[in-house]
Amino acid sequence: MGTVVWFLISRMELWLVAAIAYFCGCFNGAVIISKYILRDDVRRHGSGNAGLTNFYRTFGGPLTFVVILCDVLKAVIAVLIAAHIGGGFDPRMMPDMPLSTEMTVYYVVLFKYWAALFCLLGHMFPCMFHFKGGKGILSGGTIVWMIDWRIGLVVWVGFLLLFLLTKYVSLGSVWAGASFPFATWYFYPDPVIVLLAFLLGALILWKHRSNIVRLIHGNENKFSVHRKKN
Repeated sequence: MGTVVWFLISRMELWLVAAIAYFCGCFNGAVIISKYILRDDVRRHGSGNAGLTNFYRTFGGPLTFVVILCDVLKAVIAVLIAAHIGGGFDPRMMPDMPLSTEMTVYYVVLFKYWAALFCLLGHMFPCMFHFKGGKGILSGGTIVWMIDWRIGLVVWVGFLLLFLLTKYVSLGSVWAGASFPFATWYFYPDPVIVLLAFLLGALILWKHRSNIVRLIHGNENKFSVHRKKN
């Protein structure tokens, strides 16, 4: 396995996917729209987070749907490009690996997880916005459907149930980050893919660490359809 991992990280295709996915992730709709259309910065308000929830609470209005569209499209583009490049990867170049349809499918899935990791890194730590981005839930939630609809069901059903029952977006987000690697483990029990899934889940949980503390102390904000007035 060590030889396989070393071979994978030495492949230019993977680093090309990483670069594309990261810069797709950097296209943060909340920051771009607030700074260049509304002439404000969403990170100066509310939680200081450059994400959908804080944007809606701060500005509201139809531009919220533009933010949604941006965060969804960048995830779709990053994963589709990764799947295309992964599908063209030649399994015969791998050491001690048989040429088979299963191996081609494996590379497509692997490239999707790899792109997902860098897309979320770009969203959370965008280089053109001083590495201060969002928490990755909308983009991450799009990515899980792009990877596998079964994992999407596990993540999204849990998220929606917790949100609808408690009105805490953050509680559903914690479920998403925690459940994703275990759902991956069930459907794709491959060490490399599972490792990438755990890294993705850890990123989500890390970005929600302050929300977790507030949930524990019972002072987390509940979601409301009415945005806050400044």
